[in-house]
Amino acid sequence: MTDLAVTLADIEAAAGRIKGVAVETPLIESPALNERLGLRVLIKPETLQRVGAFKFRGAYNRLVQLSPEARARGVVAFSSGNHAQGVALAAKLLGIPALIVMPADAPKVKAEATRGYGAEVKVYDRLTESREKIAAAIAAERGAVVVPAFDDPDIIAGQGTAGLELVRQAQARGATLDVVVCPTSGGGLLSGIATAVKALSPGTALIGVEPAGYDDTLTSLQAGRRTPMTPTHRTLCDALETPCPGELTFPILQRHVADVAVVTDAEVAEAVRYAFSVLKLVVEPGGSAGLAALLAGKVDTFGGTTVGLVLSGGNIDPDQFGRILRREL
Repeated sequence: MTDLAVTLADIEAAAGRIKGVAVETPLIESPALNERLGLRVLIKPETLQRVGAFKFRGAYNRLVQLSPEARARGVVAFSSGNHAQGVALAAKLLGIPALIVMPADAPKVKAEATRGYGAEVKVYDRLTESREKIAAAIAAERGAVVVPAFDDPDIIAGQGTAGLELVRQAQARGATLDVVVCPTSGGGLLSGIATAVKALSPGTALIGVEPAGYDDTLTSLQAGRRTPMTPTHRTLCDALETPCPGELTFPILQRHVADVAVVTDAEVAEAVRYAFSVLKLVVEPGGSAGLAALLAGKVDTFGGTTVGLVLSGGNIDPDQFGRILRREL
C-alpha cells in the first residue's frame, strides 16, 4: 500500500500518539437493532469520543507532531463544526494558538463548543466567500499551519485508528466483520478506516454512506475520477456537505470501498430518532447516515451477517434535535 497516502503502520503510529488522550470508544450491540435487521451489528459510537466526534483523533495526531516553532505560530483550520472542535481541543491540550474559519450558519452547538475550547473563530458566508482563501490568507499573515479537515496523511491516519479499534474489538468478541458501514464526506474517516480494516481483515467489505444531493464519492467512484458536484440544496447532514472527495482520500476509496449508499433526509431523521429511542444515543444527522442506510435496507452485505457500524458524531443542535424527534423535520 506504499503507493497510497497512508499505511497500517502509519495508523498504528497514530494510535500510539493518541493513546491516553483520545477515548478508545467501546463496541456496543443492540439486540433490538439486530432483531429488526436480521443481522449482528457491532456499533462503534464515536459520539462518545472527545468533542463528540471522531475528528479529535486526526486533529491530535496532526498537531502533536508539529515542531515547537510551528506550535508557537499557531494553526488555522476551516470547518462547519466537528473538525473545528477537534482542532480547537487538540490545540488547547498542546498549548497551540488556533483560529477556525466557520460558516455563519454552522450549528450553534458546534460554534459555541469551538470557542469554548479556546479557539478564535472567524465567521464567513458559505455562499459568497471561500473558506480556503480566508484560511490561507490568515495562515500567510501569521505564519500558521493550515490543518486540513481530511486531505492530509496524518489526519487520515488518525481517523484510521477508529478502524483499528473496531476490528480488534470485534476479534476480541470472536466476530469477523463481513461489512463495515461508515458515513463519508471528504473521505478522511472512510479512507482511514478502510486502510486499517482491509489490512487486518481483507475479506471485510467497506460501505460508505452519503446524503442525497451530496453523493460525490459515489459519482466519483463510478466515473473513475474525482468529480466535484455543485449542490443545489442543503441537507440535514451538515457534516457531510463536502462537494468532492480529497486528492489523497480518493485513491484509497477507489482501492478499498465496495459500495456507497445514498440516504435521504427523511431516512436520516428516522435514524436520529431510532438512535435516541432504541439505542439511547444522541447522534447528529451526518453521524447517523450509516444507521439510516441500514434501517432503509440500502446496505448490500454481500451475503454476510456481521456488520460494523460507525456512528461518527453526536453534535446536534438542541433545537434541531427536538424538531426531528417531534417529526417536524
